[in-house]
Amino acid sequence: MSNFCLVLVCPPEIEEKLLDTLLVIAGDEVFTSTPTFSHGTAHGDLASLEQVMGRARSVRVEILVTEEEMAKLLEALRISLAGTGLRYWALPLAAEGEIE
Repeated sequence: MSNFCLVLVCPPEIEEKLLDTLLVIAGDEVFTSTPTFSHGTAHGDLASLEQVMGRARSVRVEILVTEEEMAKLLEALRISLAGTGLRYWALPLAAEGEIE
């Protein structure tokens, strides 16, 4: 059973590299990716339209992992996506499963 839902939020420009890394490192895990908007991004990092709107286009990825898997995955991301603005947080899981 997984212990955490790891949430990753990244700029669209690095989406494919992030997904490729997840497939290599955690390819057996089910994860989702969703287009989203992020708020609180440094104003200078936003495109002109994003500055007017006050939000940045982003991609949100959620993956269920154990504590050990999360540590391994975050270390790999620190290496392969250094300096890209990737944000993350982890939420403890109350339950998970599959309805068959």
